[in-house]
Amino acid sequence: MIVRDLAEANGTRRRVVSKGWESTRLLLKDDGMGFSFHITTIYAGAELPMHYKNHLENVYCISGEGSIEDLATGEIHEIRPGVMYALNTHDRHILRGRTEMVMACVFNPPVTGREVHDETGAYPLEAEPV
Repeated sequence: MIVRDLAEANGTRRRVVSKGWESTRLLLKDDGMGFSFHITTIYAGAELPMHYKNHLENVYCISGEGSIEDLATGEIHEIRPGVMYALNTHDRHILRGRTEMVMACVFNPPVTGREVHDETGAYPLEAEPV
């Protein structure tokens, strides 16, 4: 059984801070679950172009408001508490935070812990472990 406390994990290398967001990775590849689980905060005013070419992602909004734009179709979906989106086809997108948003995120394959977005908006398939 794996038990972790978000507040405790925030004080470790599991917390990664980057431009427009921060994320605490509660489950990682070396936990052996086949996915990783993160609590991610998108900062108010952030506009984040992303394209997870190496991962599938599922996101559930816990708090805050913003939008996600599907760059293939131009469609914009509102994000608010209770809304979930899944990037099931490696969708190129822009995530925008109108307010600070707290999101629960699952990645498959799991991340190793220190990933940040590269110039294409993707995470590398393997990064330095926590």
